[in-house]
Amino acid sequence: MGTTRVAALAGHFGSDIARALDKLGGIIERLAAERVDLLVLPDATLGGYIGDLRNPVTAPVALDPDGPEIRLLCSLAGAMTVCVGYAERAGELRYNAATCLTGDGVLGHHRKVHQPAGEHLAYAAGDSFTAFDTPVGRIGMLIDYDKTFPESARTLALDGARTLAVLSAWPASVTDRASRMPNDRQARLFDLYDMARAAENQVVLASSNQTGVTGSLRFLGQAKVVGPGGDVLARTWSKGGLAVADIDIDREVDRARRVLRHLAERRVETYHNLVEEKGVG
Repeated sequence: MGTTRVAALAGHFGSDIARALDKLGGIIERLAAERVDLLVLPDATLGGYIGDLRNPVTAPVALDPDGPEIRLLCSLAGAMTVCVGYAERAGELRYNAATCLTGDGVLGHHRKVHQPAGEHLAYAAGDSFTAFDTPVGRIGMLIDYDKTFPESARTLALDGARTLAVLSAWPASVTDRASRMPNDRQARLFDLYDMARAAENQVVLASSNQTGVTGSLRFLGQAKVVGPGGDVLARTWSKGGLAVADIDIDREVDRARRVLRHLAERRVETYHNLVEEKGVG
């Protein structure tokens, strides 16, 4: 497949969907000229995120996954593979969701499985992790809190994903806010999870995030591209920006797995309590 130009965006996207689509048109046009192959946008790019994790009074407008907004993004994407987050409508339910698309249409889809704090009051929970094929190789998607759980990324890696697109609307700590963003507990965890999930599965990881403020939440930014050894290849800080890295995904993943093959060398028969809830709490 050769070298892939991977870009992960840190940026602010609010409730105005038309404005977001207009903004994305400009971003994608510019990045197409810069020959970006894979663009990972934040969670809740279309419609914004809830403003309070503990008591979400209002929720973003939920979109039809086959509706005009997604179709417009497909037309904008052209040859680029784009992962984007939005609130998805499914009958009476809404999900925090992500879709991966190109000009040829939707390639993959994910509904956020793990829900922090009171997010269940605004969204239903997804129930699966599935990788899918794209022009830039096999990809799996996670949405913010999903990446806290090693099993999420591992399930996608075992399904053949060589790249993880991790879309976030990840805020600074709600309960223990630091005066400086780099000292914030959630800022440290956000980076730690990105590097750990890449290294333990020996995959490339592209991590996007919201920036700015929505309601009571202050988002971290910190978009990055991580190599299969857990090394950060490109990153942004707390303000908006783009992390871009050129990487031969297959070559680097194969090289990481040449001697130590984490997926193949698991001892599954010893993990006796993976699906047990005893002693948890």
